[in-house]
Amino acid sequence: MPRRRVLVALAATVVVLAPLGFFWQQSLVPDDLSPMAMGYADYGGGPVSEGMHSGHDRGIDSFNVPADRPADVVVDLVARKERFDIPGRGSMDGYTLNHTSPGPQITARQGELVQVTLHNESVPDGITLHWHGVDVPAAQDGVAGVTQDAVRVGQSYVYRFVAEDVGTYWYHSHQVSHEQVKKGLYGPLVISPGAGDVVAAVHTYDKVRTVNGRYGEHRVDAAGGSSVRVRLINTDNGPMATWVDGAAYQVVAVDGTEVNQPAVVEGKSVLVTAGGRIDLRLTVPSGSAVRLGLGGGPTTLVIGAGDAPAGAEPGNRVDLLSYGVSRPLGFDPGAADRRFEYRIGRRPGFFNGRPGLWWTINGHQFPNVPMFVVSDGDTVRTTIRNSSGQVHPMHLHGHHVVVLSRNGTAATGSPWWVDSLNVEDGETYEIAFVADNPGVWMDHCHNLTHAAEGLVTHLMYTGVTTPFQTGGPHHNQPE
Repeated sequence: MPRRRVLVALAATVVVLAPLGFFWQQSLVPDDLSPMAMGYADYGGGPVSEGMHSGHDRGIDSFNVPADRPADVVVDLVARKERFDIPGRGSMDGYTLNHTSPGPQITARQGELVQVTLHNESVPDGITLHWHGVDVPAAQDGVAGVTQDAVRVGQSYVYRFVAEDVGTYWYHSHQVSHEQVKKGLYGPLVISPGAGDVVAAVHTYDKVRTVNGRYGEHRVDAAGGSSVRVRLINTDNGPMATWVDGAAYQVVAVDGTEVNQPAVVEGKSVLVTAGGRIDLRLTVPSGSAVRLGLGGGPTTLVIGAGDAPAGAEPGNRVDLLSYGVSRPLGFDPGAADRRFEYRIGRRPGFFNGRPGLWWTINGHQFPNVPMFVVSDGDTVRTTIRNSSGQVHPMHLHGHHVVVLSRNGTAATGSPWWVDSLNVEDGETYEIAFVADNPGVWMDHCHNLTHAAEGLVTHLMYTGVTTPFQTGGPHHNQPE
């Protein structure tokens, strides 16, 4: 009898543990995973006969600026792991570019060729640079394991792209990005700024919110009566409300795209999603200053001389779905060649061997997620649904998308073009774009911790391949 009880107990243990072991093993992410082999192809109702390849494949390295074109803007950036100072707060251990965080502001005029040489002096996990919001050629996108290998200590890498679209952008590492961006590897990028523009990059270092790397009140000189364009960049993982105390304002651009006929705003905040950019225009009053609230707390931006009012976040918010005046999109979303669904959920289980609650895309966990396949020239329409319990700032590389509707309400204002879209829990967005930038492009949550936990997939063009992979000898870890 004792032996029988032992056998029964062992059998019961096997019955319980065997499925757990199976799911644990199935959750492991291969150490040599190619984007080309991930998940399953979703063709969105478009042609499938070509499969992932057309028979005339082009490697991602072929999508580049001509090598013989000289650069107009030349920048050298040296990445280091070191201790640096946060004015108003003290020093911290992290990462720098040219001994500063944020890194140097890169500025170019529209049409200029930008050449950035990245040197990794001492970032142990390697580094890349992604040009967030800039629709660069695919080979220049700067994603470890997708468009290049991570730049290891002692190595250098050259990026070249044309600054085609005027606007506010930023750059950041896309190697172990959930750690490296948080600890300092980022910087602003502005194409064709105007005289007197103010760039305000908001970043949180170890729970310390800063603007342009400074803690507390940050003052910028401006004459009374002058018009100022404030270029807000949210480099954090979550959305940030911003507002203006002491003056009315206009929202003149979103994610680098100008707003058509922006209305004057008073007594409202505007949301800047994680990774997103909002440009405001305001007039500095004579004899006083204005203050921009940056999500609340002691870190604010004051523009002008004299005292600046300090108010609380307004209860109302600018709704970009109806802000500004409508104008033609330049394409017909109703005639979409491909239609996709991007359903964000969450479920218990294992991810890479770890138990917990993990993100899903269309009911599947990374890396067994849909790969959205398009062809060059397709009109693409996507429905994004979030039932995961948390907000997600969704970021598609290489493209801007236009918002068609939110929760069934159609967009009526200026075309709301974004590359980073704030999708709250319970929200449904319809977006559209023209597939006009061939490559293999990440499509992920820009809460970078969420991306590291599997909330990431890719937009893939037929006939385009990449030789790069996560893991491997270069230890590529894009998130």
